[in-house]
Parts: sequence; C-alpha cells; structure tokens
Amino acid sequence: MLSRILHFSLHYRWVILLGAVILSAGGLYLARTIQVDVFPDLSAPTVTVLTEAHGLDAVEVEKLVTFPLETALNGAPSVRRIRSSSATGISIVWIEFAWGTDIYRARQLVSERLPSVQEMLPAGVSSPTMAPISSIMGEVMLLGVSSDQLSPMEVRTLADWTLRPRLKGVSGVANVVVMGGEYKQIQVRVHPDKLAYYGLSITQVWERVGESNLNVSGGILNAYGNEYLIKGNGRTYTLAELESALVGGSPGHPIYLRDVATVAPGPADKIGDGSLNARPAVIITLSKQPDVNTLELTERIEATLAELEGSLPASVQLHTKIFRQADFIESSIANLRQTLLEGAFFVVLVLIIFLLNWRTTLISLLAIPLSLLTSVIVLHYLGYTLNTMSLGGMAIAIGALVDDAIIDVENVYKRLRENVALPAAQRQPILAVVQSASLEIRSSIIVATLIIIVAFVPLFFLQGMEGRLLAPLGIAFITSVLTSLMVAITLTPVLCSYLLGNEKRLQAQAKGTRIERSLQRMYGAILHPLLSRYRWVVGAMVLLFAGAVVLFTQLGRSFLPEFNEGSLVISAVGVPGMSLEESNRLGRQIENRLLELPEVHTVTRRTGRAELDEHAQGVHASELDVPFVLDGKSKDQFFAEVREKLSGVPGMNITLGQPISHRIDHMLSGTRSNVAVKLFGPELSELFRLGKAIEAELSAIPGMVDVAVEPLREVPQIRITPNRTLLAAYGLTAADLMHQV
Repeated sequence: MLSRILHFSLHYRWVILLGAVILSAGGLYLARTIQVDVFPDLSAPTVTVLTEAHGLDAVEVEKLVTFPLETALNGAPSVRRIRSSSATGISIVWIEFAWGTDIYRARQLVSERLPSVQEMLPAGVSSPTMAPISSIMGEVMLLGVSSDQLSPMEVRTLADWTLRPRLKGVSGVANVVVMGGEYKQIQVRVHPDKLAYYGLSITQVWERVGESNLNVSGGILNAYGNEYLIKGNGRTYTLAELESALVGGSPGHPIYLRDVATVAPGPADKIGDGSLNARPAVIITLSKQPDVNTLELTERIEATLAELEGSLPASVQLHTKIFRQADFIESSIANLRQTLLEGAFFVVLVLIIFLLNWRTTLISLLAIPLSLLTSVIVLHYLGYTLNTMSLGGMAIAIGALVDDAIIDVENVYKRLRENVALPAAQRQPILAVVQSASLEIRSSIIVATLIIIVAFVPLFFLQGMEGRLLAPLGIAFITSVLTSLMVAITLTPVLCSYLLGNEKRLQAQAKGTRIERSLQRMYGAILHPLLSRYRWVVGAMVLLFAGAVVLFTQLGRSFLPEFNEGSLVISAVGVPGMSLEESNRLGRQIENRLLELPEVHTVTRRTGRAELDEHAQGVHASELDVPFVLDGKSKDQFFAEVREKLSGVPGMNITLGQPISHRIDHMLSGTRSNVAVKLFGPELSELFRLGKAIEAELSAIPGMVDVAVEPLREVPQIRITPNRTLLAAYGLTAADLMHQV
C-alpha cells in the first residue's frame, strides 16, 4: 500500500503539488471565515423560563409560580436536570436537556407545556417567557451609557427607545438587557383627602382611569361604493387628556381625575441600578446567538454604535471598554500565534544547524502550515469553532508536525549523498533513490505517529462538559499529526526529488556536515561506556520514574488553568433585606476604593436585576466589572491589594473573579466560586448554622480565599392581614382593602 502511494506520488508529482496548493488555499479561506470563540460551547442545551411576579415575595413565588412550572416541565422528554431560582417578584427556571438535543426541539417541548401552567398562576403574574437562545458564555459586551447633563430618566429612555432597538437589530445579537437609570412612567398620585371630600374610593378611580384609555373596533361600514373601517379612538396620548378623565360626579357636575389626583411623569419602582465610576449610569448587556462569530459580531455592534453616536445628544457618552469578550479571544489568539511562531522559529533553527541546507529545511517546514490548515478544514466541517482549546491542540502538535518530514528528508538526503559517491555506472535514478529511501523508514514513522495519536484517543471518551471542552483539542492535534504523516508520505518525497538532486551539492556534503560528524563522535564516546554499565543506567531510570510518580501525586488539580483576562468581576453581597439605597451607598464605597488603585481606570456596577433578566439577584447584591492594566506587578499581587482595599467595606461579602472564569464557575456549580459546598434541609436556621461551621473549617485551609456563606435570612416585611369581621361591618371586602394597599 505504501509502495503504491509513493510510486503514484513520484510519478504524478504535479497532482501532489496541485493538491497541496488547493488544500492550502481552502485552509487559508476557512481560517479567515471560521467562527472564533473563547471556548467550545460548554453548556448543555438549556431553555430558560422567566416569569415576572411583581408583588409576590420569594416564598409565594416558589409555591405559586416556580413549583407549578417545575412540575409541568419535569416529565418532558430528554430533560436531564431542572434548576430554579425564586426571588421577590421573579421566578427563573432552567431546563437542561441531554447533550446532543436540538435546542429548537427543546424549546418546542417547553413551549407546549407552558400554556397548561398559565391557567394556574395567580392574577397579576405575567405569562412565563422563554429567554432568547443564548448562554451565560454568550455575553459578548457590556456597554455603559452616561451623561453629565441629562437626568437618569432621560438617559434610560434614550437607552430603551434608541439604543436597544438598534442593537437588537444587529445580526447575531440574541438579547439586550438594560439596567440602571429611571424607567419613565405616567403616574397618577391620588390625594386621599380629596377622595374623601368627593365621596370616591380608590377602586372607582382605578376603574375609571382604565376605562379612559381604550381603543375599540366598530367593524366596517359599506357606503357609496366604499368600505369604511370604524374605529373608536379613546386612547389618551397627552397628560391633559388623561387629567380630563371622568372619575365621578353627576350630570352638570363632573369630577375629573385632575380634581382628585396629580398626573405627572415619574420613575418606576427600581429593582436594580447601574453605576459607572461611582456615578449613575445605564448598563447594557449584549448576548449573542449560538454559532455566531464573536469577533465579527463585536465589529458589527461597534459599527452600529459609531453610527448612533452622531445622532445622540452631545453630552451622552458610550463606554464600550468595560467588558468585551473579543478582547480575551484576541489576546488568546495572539498568545497562541506567538507560541506557534516561536515553535516554528526553533524548528527552523535546529534544522539549519544540523542540516546546513535551506532546501531540506524548507521541505521539512512545509509540513507545519499544511497540517495546521488541514486541521482548520476538519474543525470547520465537524461543526467546531476556532477557540482556545483547538488552537492549543495545534500548539501542542507544532513540535511533532515536522518529525515525519525530518526523518524522511534526512534519510533521503543521506541516500542521495551515498548514491552520488558511487561510480557513475552504479548510480541509480534520483526517483528510485527517493522511493527506496522513503520506504526504508516508512513503517517506523507510521508506528511512531500512531503511538502518539493513540495517547490522545481517550479524550473522545470523556462525557459531558469535559468531553465538549477537550474534544476540539484532540481533533486539532490528531488531524495535524495525521496530515503531517500524509505530507511525509506524499509531498515530502516529491519535493526531495525536485530540490535535493544537485550533484555538486551532494558531493560537497557526501560525508555529512561538520556538526553531524561531531555529534556522532560525541554520542559514540558517551554510548560505549554506558553499554558496559547498563545496570546503573536502568536503575537510574527506575528511580527517576518513581520520583516522577511521587511528584505527580502531589500536583494540584484544576478543571482549567488560571487565566489573566485583564478584567475583574467582583461580587458584593449584602444582608438580604438591604434596601437599594443602602446597597448603592456601599457599592459607591467599593467603586471609589477601586478607583484609588493605579491599575484601575474604569469601574462598572450592576446592582439588583433588570426586567426579564436571567442573571437575577436581589437589590442587596452587586456585580462590578473592573478592567485593569498591570504595570510591573503580578496578578496575584494585584488581587491581594484589591482584597485588602475592600476588606474595610462593612456589611458586604466580597468575592473576586474574572469574567470568563466567573461564567464558567456559574455553569459548573451555579455559584460565583470555583468550589461550592451545598447543604440541603428543611430548617433555614440550621442550614445557616452548619454553613458557618463549614466556613470556619474551610477558611483554615492554606490557599483558600473569599470563603463565605450565602446569607440566608428572612427578609423583613410589613404584613397587612385583613380583619374580615371589621371589614364586613363597614361594608368592605378583602379585595377593597388590598386595592388600598
């Protein structure tokens, strides 16, 4: 088989050369267009269901909203796990499906079951909504919007009605979440004394205001050969129209809404807030759709923002350097590109030193780009992205890619030199020498290559997240090495036949290079004494192996190595029940302390949550994004300074992380930490006591930082329970009292 391949390659050399050119061109084209990402998609197919339940506390949300949803969705086909989070005013349910499930089929299964739950939900609870197809790793950018002249309400209105629609229209954007500022409402502030004066109730005003803002259809009217659409246009469009709404009175003595209430724009009750450098701002989070190139999407988003800046008020500033996933991707690719170039440089250096022939060096080096470009082609057609893991597989393979070609070139070159040293009558044709020299060492090359490949095969038997993470690395490595083997079998002999046949050059190096002869003499001088003392050599190898095994057992273990992402994610969690104002005050303290560090120039804070935001947290919790630039200081030193700086903030549990690592931790454990210990039980107080005991034990372990227990306490409430007997005495129902509340 190998003899036939070599025979075909050497007798149809133009076919092999043309194939190499076509393969290189295809690989270069795909390398420019293939999707680039940080990591492979590590999240199982997940559907997120969000339900806004304003007015319900966490316990009611759990009982009346979350539990019915979990019960209805639990029996769906291919569901592997259901997680939920119930907080004041919102329910979030994550339905994880088996690996390999089509996400669109998963969403269809969920959507078929949601209508049956809608009928069971309390009045006033919004319909359960499926979040867009994305994941926590799909957050590609944070955008800050601030102004020195516009009010927080005006900035938020600008973000909601100008920026958000344009950004959602960018191809590849899955979701745009707006947080911070003041959401504009038209508020009707009723005066109780005026209601009492006119003998009206709050319920009557409520109903009349609703009736004053209504459009209806009256069907159609056919007349004079025309069809007229009849439309009752009763909706109010101005404050004056709303103030003129009739709420009571008698004929000739009407009582208008303006007589009993003040109608004016005002901010909605906040469930979250945003800040930039300790000043109020609107923070916009952009998530991408699956299978979208992050770098290209970021360029489209920034181009859209550049267009919008011309139409925005001059005082409005857009801050795009808070968090850009593209920065991490570009940094990773640049580092790996540098690794590949450094590896190629040392390969060239070694080849030139030992062979002293640029032709042999060129032939050997061609295996590197051909192998890597072929890996790009294979990754593309298998549906993988170009990411840190696939590029890492190529970087690992860089040293092995030239092995087969070097062995083949060196043996062919040696046989050609031996052939030219023979008398002219005994010399063989160049093609015959190349073919016999390649066949001579081909079986050993194949065996060595297969052994290397077999070492990476177990990666493909890993399941779940580990398998999805490491499979691209294995595919990139194995494809590169196999391609280098095929190059050594086909292209390398062809190039040898073209470039190494010069008789004068072969005769000049008939006895090998000077370095080659020197190394052979040195090796012989070392080898002969060792052969006579083989027991000492074997014993030393056994001791070294045993020592390596002992050291291996002492090494630490981690799912992924620590990255230097150039940005911090700081989680600051206060006591449940803390007000948004108090959380903002402490958050500004943290921001000001961080801005005192010379490495930090920008700090962004998101406190609480936005509407229909699956990254939901209470108003007592904040998340800060802090880009930093290290100047002569290590990352560990900087982190230690940040921890020391923030240790003086009272009443806050502060945890440090990095954007990508932080999101991976969320996927692995559902928490904001590398290691999470979860306790389950019916008694909240006992869980908290045990948690504090575990915290004390873990804090004593060397290397542990940011150890904390999730604050589990009952949120303070003011409960109003109707006395139905007294209500009946005054002719009131419980609903009348609840409307007053």
